Amino acid sequence: MSAPNPEPSPSPDPSPSPGPTPRSHHLDPRLLRAFLAVADELHFTRAAARLYVAQQALSRDVRRLERELGAELFVRTTRQVTLTVDGERLVPYARRALDAQDELLAAFAQARPLLVDLNFPDQATARAVLLRARELAPDQELMARYESGLTGAAGELLAGRLDASFGRFAGLDPALRAGLDHQPVRYEPMAVVLPEDHRLAALERVPLAALEGETVYAGAGNPRTPEWTDLARRLFEGRGIRIAPPVPLAVGDEEFQRIMAKTRNPILAVVDFPAMPATVLRPLVDPVPLSPVSLVWRKGLAHPAFDALRRAAIELSVEHGWLHRPSDGWIPATDEADMNIHK
Repeated sequence: MSAPNPEPSPSPDPSPSPGPTPRSHHLDPRLLRAFLAVADELHFTRAAARLYVAQQALSRDVRRLERELGAELFVRTTRQVTLTVDGERLVPYARRALDAQDELLAAFAQARPLLVDLNFPDQATARAVLLRARELAPDQELMARYESGLTGAAGELLAGRLDASFGRFAGLDPALRAGLDHQPVRYEPMAVVLPEDHRLAALERVPLAALEGETVYAGAGNPRTPEWTDLARRLFEGRGIRIAPPVPLAVGDEEFQRIMAKTRNPILAVVDFPAMPATVLRPLVDPVPLSPVSLVWRKGLAHPAFDALRRAAIELSVEHGWLHRPSDGWIPATDEADMNIHK
């Protein structure tokens, strides 16, 4: 049987005794843990050993809690420690408070999924980055979302309902850009989707000059993709190419293909655009127009899988030369600074 070892009393505590002092609106959970350890053990030495702290530090924490609550919690003598009435009253409250804290910490010990917008299901660049990130962080959950365009995703990013997206950062409204950050990923060569009986369909590559007089669909009127329409406008300017007027907003591949089949307008796309029935995909040349693609996220984002996503984007950019700009490559002057930020 261990000898009684209450809190030692060789020298009086210089701290004032509990009294009508101003009470704090915030309690450090550490103080409640100190209190419960002593309440369980009724022995300061054993309580300190249980918490792996010095006995003197434990005593200070208990006295600080007493001052903040304005109540004496223990009766201390040279032979024993007992709970006061206020101490007994505090025990269930302290246990519930610490249980709630433990529950909260346990809930966040397993990170929520990182929500990554790929724009649309067959977006090859974004999907490749996501798949590589999953390989780099197999213990984390990275989930795909599809918001159609970067402008549509930006509001979700800023609201915390998405974590990352891909697209043309320079095409965003400055008010959206202010709350976001980005990392260049790829200069994605652009292409045109043509009806298979179009006059240019027999060409392996379509010079931009050959589109003179054509009306090309570039998402005009779609509130989720104005950055793409703006890119088309800058590309077509001075080349005699018109942007097709808005069409009914189609949701899903089947509806999009149906609407495009009715209009029969060429569609501005990228070289990895998914195949559509009764159409051909042809790269654009002379010059080679490039769609600047960045990984975009809200400023201050912290998530254990996010570093893997950024690393994946960097690795793939290097492996595939995605950020190599061909000598005849074209991007808008407005995008130059954004795409050179990490050079």
